[in-house]
Amino acid sequence: MSKEKVSLPENAQRELKPGEEYKPLLSAGKKYPEVTLYSVMMGLLMVVIFSAAAAYLGLKIGQVFEAAIPIAIIAVGVSSTLRKNEALGQNVIIQSIGGCSGAVVAGAIFTLPAIYILQGKTDAAGNLLYPNLQVNFLQMVLSSLFGGFLGILFLIPFRKYFVKEMHGKYPFPEATATTQVLVSGEGGGAGAKTLLISGLIGGIYDFVIATFGAWAETISTTLTSVGAAIADKAKVVLKLNTGAAVLGLGYIVGLKYSFIICCGSLLVWLIIVPLLNLIPGGAVLDILAPGATHELIAAMAPEEIFKTYARHIGIGGIATAGIIGIIKSFGVIKSAVGLAASEFKKKPGQASEGNVPRTEEDLPMKTIVFGIAITLLCIFAFFAFGGVVNNIWQALIGLVVVTIISFLFTTVAANAIAIVGSNPVSGMTLMTLILASLVLVAVGLKGSAGMAACAIIGGVVCTALSVAGSFITDLKIGYWIGSTPRKQEGWKFLGVAVSAVTVCAVMLVLNKTYGFTGEGALVAPQANAMAAVIEPMCSGGGAPWMLYGIGALIAIILTLFKVPALAFALGMFIPIDLNLPLLVGGAISWLVSTRSKDAAVNAARQEKGTLIASGFIAGGALMGVVSAILKFAKVDWMMTAWSASEGAQWVAIPVFLGLVFYMIFSSKKAK
Repeated sequence: MSKEKVSLPENAQRELKPGEEYKPLLSAGKKYPEVTLYSVMMGLLMVVIFSAAAAYLGLKIGQVFEAAIPIAIIAVGVSSTLRKNEALGQNVIIQSIGGCSGAVVAGAIFTLPAIYILQGKTDAAGNLLYPNLQVNFLQMVLSSLFGGFLGILFLIPFRKYFVKEMHGKYPFPEATATTQVLVSGEGGGAGAKTLLISGLIGGIYDFVIATFGAWAETISTTLTSVGAAIADKAKVVLKLNTGAAVLGLGYIVGLKYSFIICCGSLLVWLIIVPLLNLIPGGAVLDILAPGATHELIAAMAPEEIFKTYARHIGIGGIATAGIIGIIKSFGVIKSAVGLAASEFKKKPGQASEGNVPRTEEDLPMKTIVFGIAITLLCIFAFFAFGGVVNNIWQALIGLVVVTIISFLFTTVAANAIAIVGSNPVSGMTLMTLILASLVLVAVGLKGSAGMAACAIIGGVVCTALSVAGSFITDLKIGYWIGSTPRKQEGWKFLGVAVSAVTVCAVMLVLNKTYGFTGEGALVAPQANAMAAVIEPMCSGGGAPWMLYGIGALIAIILTLFKVPALAFALGMFIPIDLNLPLLVGGAISWLVSTRSKDAAVNAARQEKGTLIASGFIAGGALMGVVSAILKFAKVDWMMTAWSASEGAQWVAIPVFLGLVFYMIFSSKKAK
């Protein structure tokens, strides 16, 4: 029996006209199968598999993939194979529970391995520098668990604002791609065919790069002798990632935001990095970045200058843009707090959810408030009696740091995901670690004990922000399709709990198998960056406050000129090779949606382009997992010497252009 064609309503991704209402695929007036034994068990299976895969990939290779899209593809495939009726609502729950994996993994592996890294540090004689620095499995699990719970609880009051009130104002690139997978799988038709073809093209394209290295993953201006000379002398270099998934992401982000993001990137790479090259060294560099290895900048590659100095400007910009965003959204925060207060004022038995449509049902605000209170009490007990800090006073200080930063930056994480599909959680966590180190050192927690405490506190905050950012994607998918938010919210806790145990178990095994220091150690780039911040701060060192201040000033000026400061700051923080293809994708989106004089044709082209872009993202994400599994199984087909050569870059140029032209011409065929 053939499926009836299913697609999102025409107004799903644009701003609504006055009086217009968005009606999801699953009617608010009807109940559908969502939380079933099948959907919960499948979701938990996805959590275990993808938590283990993402943890391995992030620590061994230094890349963390987002699990939502591959899980959606698997959910659609399994439900189709089993011929399940009314599978759409169940597939949303599978994706929502399973999506906990990528979020909890990022929170855990960005911070907690820093303890292992510091444990392995030795002096010139080979003696351990911090023999008393210890952390156990339970501490790691509780850090991820409580952080994940906080992220869910702090985000729920903002669900309506982000997914409904800001409808059409944010691109939500990852949510768009995942929703297209779920919807196309349910309905079939031309949309499913376009998604399948583009998914195959994008998946094979990215698989060939990641597994064989047939052409270069990144094209650089150093490809030519002139470009290499400019990079060496003036420290000016531009790079472009050639991946299909990143190009598709840029299409969905759109020209406006991708242009702003690239402006931030170009400011850093074309102006700030070359200007830093003019600094002679010594005292000035010590002021800019205390504790950094201050070799002459002239001897550093542009990439090293970016990581050591310029990237901190982006962190300062993100933090300040986040604070500005919090101030601007004070009304939303006030509304959420007011709703909580009104719930408590209601008399026993008074209806609170009587006329609320199914698609607007959140967990009761009383449940959220009590949940936050209980979670914070558990975190306090964990800090005070779980061996994290030395006394009750320090535990209270740690709790205050976690609560304030997690709550305030929840909206920042959600904003970033809504705009560009990338959560700057590592930048916000670095800022958290610096603030936590300053505060804990001030109350007497230094040395090994201070380092362990900072890493665990950072793990709680990092997981909270990572889960909050990921969860807004799930809730947006549910809003478009018509799921019951309360069910997504409630079962998210179970997904976080299973993921926390899985990730920390994998981390323990990988530490014993490979280690984080020495020959053949795990890469863990984010955790190494965290360790580099924690060690000097807990040993009496400083932080690059001047660089943070420059970023803060840039964010304030941008806000005064009504330029979205967070998007610009993301550009300063994220490497340029991932930002330039966003601009290419955004330009394609603008091109295909504006060339016709017929608005309906433009809309059809835009929609088909979105399907193609979603296919690129989905195919790239899924084949990224396959490539990771092959690497885990020690299957190495990479042509290492060739992929690093200039020839591979020259081959990448026409291949990447072919991908661009396919996207343009295929989109313009839409009628």
